[in-house]
Amino acid sequence: MSRSSVLPPGIHTLRRRLANRLTRLLLGRSPEAASTPLPTTGIYRILICHTSHSLGNTLLLTPLLQELEQTYPAAEIDILTRSPVAQDIYGHYFNLRRLLPMPAHAVGHPWQALRNLRRMRAVHYDLAIDPEPQSQTSRLLLRLAHATWKLGFNGPRKQGHVTHDVAIPGDLSSKGRLPVYLLRTASGRSDVDYPPPDLRLSALEKSEGRLALERVLAAHQAPRKRGVIGIFANATGPKLMPPAWWDAFLLALEPIREHYSLLEIVPASGQSMLGSRYPAYYSSDLRKLASMLTSLDALITLDAGVMHLACASPVPTLSIFTVTSTAEWGPYGKHDIIVQALDRPPARVAEDVLAACMARTSSA
Repeated sequence: MSRSSVLPPGIHTLRRRLANRLTRLLLGRSPEAASTPLPTTGIYRILICHTSHSLGNTLLLTPLLQELEQTYPAAEIDILTRSPVAQDIYGHYFNLRRLLPMPAHAVGHPWQALRNLRRMRAVHYDLAIDPEPQSQTSRLLLRLAHATWKLGFNGPRKQGHVTHDVAIPGDLSSKGRLPVYLLRTASGRSDVDYPPPDLRLSALEKSEGRLALERVLAAHQAPRKRGVIGIFANATGPKLMPPAWWDAFLLALEPIREHYSLLEIVPASGQSMLGSRYPAYYSSDLRKLASMLTSLDALITLDAGVMHLACASPVPTLSIFTVTSTAEWGPYGKHDIIVQALDRPPARVAEDVLAACMARTSSA
């Protein structure tokens, strides 16, 4: 039993009060809440404090960038980020001014963290945004920024007021939609449609990706068929399915090969997850991988970062979910399909995937 679990409940309350008081001493008083929506004019310098560093979370910030481009088309955007692939993901957004990279663990790299915090604090932004509903770190970074307007969610894990706070909605938990909801609500808007993630691949990148796919298929002397469907079989933790599951799944999926070639997308480890039974493509470069994915007719994938990469390319995805929430992490592009696999035999999951593939491709 941990030491904190045996402390009286009042001690935890006292700790929170002391932490809040110390934060006020270090950062000063929180800004006063505004009584009007965010202005639609006069905002040219924008800061986003985004501390999630996974590939999926990095990609799921791109809908907010699209929304900011529409709302403030003349503005420049700085992003304070811990993502090691932020340049690959955000670098093709025209309104991006600069990235302020923070180390995943500031304690281990204090000088890098301090250097970029100083760069952030040297600018007075018109608008600073904390787009994360739960992160305490992103709120702390927001409070360190100099900005006329500060925007963020209001919740139990968020300490420190902002000029525009928005309650976390009870009927929306999508990681890609929530930051857009935050901005729209603070601006007094309530649009229904949400932009999906977008990597902003160029026509040249897509063309080179198509050539890469053709070379892979030619090297394996794959016969010409109606199209190509990719399979990505890797995931983290309990989302990863064992080899026996994939054996049964692929056996039931076999009828699809009458019309489509199958291509394995090899994960970052460089090791096939499917026993090298199909032609395969590997790239450690995210944009090159995404460029090749655009030439696929569909991608069958577990819930993983590559799923979000495909959605942002965009590629029609058939996403297999087991333990994670589809409401939070499920793709929501108009050609994306979610297949539930929890407590279901792999053959039944394959039947759903096969039916969805054939229905989608026959109507394309």
